[in-house]
Parts: sequence; structure tokens; C-alpha cells
Amino acid sequence: MNADRIMALSRAGVAVEVVAETGSTNADLLARAPRLTAPVLLVAEHQTAGRGRAGRSWLSEPGHSLTFSLAWRFAGGLRGLAGLPLAIGVALAETLGQLGQSVQLKWPNDVLKDGDKLAGILVETQVAADGAAWTIVGIGVNLVMPDALEDRIGRSAAAMPWLARMDRDELMAMLLDGLAEALALFAHAGFAAFVARWNTLHAWQGRPVVLLDRGEVRHEGLAAGVDDTGRLLLDTAAGRVTIVAGDVSLRTKD
Repeated sequence: MNADRIMALSRAGVAVEVVAETGSTNADLLARAPRLTAPVLLVAEHQTAGRGRAGRSWLSEPGHSLTFSLAWRFAGGLRGLAGLPLAIGVALAETLGQLGQSVQLKWPNDVLKDGDKLAGILVETQVAADGAAWTIVGIGVNLVMPDALEDRIGRSAAAMPWLARMDRDELMAMLLDGLAEALALFAHAGFAAFVARWNTLHAWQGRPVVLLDRGEVRHEGLAAGVDDTGRLLLDTAAGRVTIVAGDVSLRTKD
């Protein structure tokens, strides 16, 4: 992949860097956050220590996925960032939809294709000296899923072999444009601008689900989408409850 070409193809006006290999693009940008002055996209041809939510590993192989992080500054600081990972999911899913890939969203931060995980999102933050917040949006997207890698992951995973044949620079530029547009809108309007779009893409809308916390059942009910702060709405036997994202695991019951 070529950083200059991605920037030329993109309309986002964001600096782009491409490295052959690194441990984690999120970790790299977090370390640089105190010195950043403008948004930057860091793309790795291969990540050796990719991370997902709650410290889980994101496994990938060279040439078989897109792994990248986008650093973005929010002048208002951490306040108002509730729901940001879900807004990122909307931007990613809608861009893939424009490319002919029908995908859905699983709360709080997974993109699914045919019921299996296609992409993951990890948002980390660091507060700057002036009170602004640098958000590091890390994304991993499966393009090809070899059997050996799926065995290492330990569960079935989705891929997009058609997009794997697409020009990678063009694909990355399109994803960057979608993300930059979403981040700018989020800074202005918050998650309220995305809630209806998220619920339209909700993979498990109206389906019975179980919410696990450290392996124990915390709630059971029908998934009813999310509210305007990104909290999951669950219709249980005792009434509607709202779930705040944490170290929890959501599973379908059927």
C-alpha cells in the first residue's frame, strides 16, 4: 500500500502513513498522541500484536486483512464521546455497503457478515494538555480468512474475498473518507445523529439474547436496539433495561 496514493485518492485531507509491520497501530498512535497536531491514519501491512476490546487479541496474517488506526482530536475532551465506537461501526458498515458488501452491526463494536465477525473496532483515548481528547480508532477488517487462521481464532469468521481483489489503496481511501465524515459529524451532533442508522443495521434486532458478564448470565431478553447514548436496550421479563458497554459478552439465545 502507498501512503501518498491513499492521500491522493481520499478527500479527507488526513495525513497517511503506511508501515510494513508493527505490533499495534493503536499502541503506536497512543504513544505519539502528546506530539500530534493533526489527524493521522496509520496503516500496517501486518500487525503482530493487534488488540481488540477488553484486551483480547486481534489475529491476522500479512495480506489477508486491513489493519489501521486513525487518530482524531475532539476539542471538547472526553465529555460527549459516549457512543463513538457505535458511530464508527455505522461508518464502516455503510462504506462497505456502498461497495456491495451487506453487513450488520453487533453491539457494541463488531461488524458481522452472514452472522460471523468481519471487522472489529477498538477506540482508545488520551487527554491532551489543553483538555482536548485524542481518540485512536483502531480497525481490523478480514479480507481473506485462511482455514489455519480461523483455527487459531477458534470460531468461524467472515471475510470479503471480492474486496480482497480490489485495489487496496482505493479501498483504504474510501474507508478513510467514511470514517472522517462520521467523526466530523459526531463532533458536531454526537451519537444522536447515528442512532437510527445503527438500529437499521442491528444484526440481532428483536431476537432473544443473553448478556454474559465474566461467564455468568446477567440479563436475558429481546434485543431492542440502542438509545441515543449508545446503550443497549433489552426487553426482559421484568421490563426494559439499558446496558452500558463494559466487559460483557452478548450472545443470541436462539
